[in-house]
Amino acid sequence: MKKTIRIRYHSKEIEKLRYIDGKSDWIDLRSAENVSLKAGEHRLINLGISVQLPEGYEMITAPRSSTFRNYGLLQSNSIGVVDESYCGDNDILHMPVYATRDTEIHVNDRIGQFRIIEHQPVIEFEEVETLGNEDRGGFGSTGQK
Repeated sequence: MKKTIRIRYHSKEIEKLRYIDGKSDWIDLRSAENVSLKAGEHRLINLGISVQLPEGYEMITAPRSSTFRNYGLLQSNSIGVVDESYCGDNDILHMPVYATRDTEIHVNDRIGQFRIIEHQPVIEFEEVETLGNEDRGGFGSTGQK
């Protein structure tokens, strides 16, 4: 079922949001400003849009896989979560970054990406003495068995 995200663009220079045909269901986010950063600096990079998400959904933002290689940037909060209440005209999306080297970001550079997901259902916690399952092998064990 299609969902609608209402978008307010704050920059006429950035490309409109769109799927990259056949590549991914994540959607790229672009810088709406030119930014120069020195190694060790932190900054919120303006992404030039405000959004209204469908009711019951939230947005997960993350750097693109090439963001570190191309710009030496780490998203300083690892991933971002935008809930549906962040929907005012001036609730502009930003990407908090930390520069690991001197770098330049230009208007329209693709630095982030997002997808939307439904809110987690209401859960309850049941305390037990044992889970009753076989151990897998501990933290970091995937692919070792």
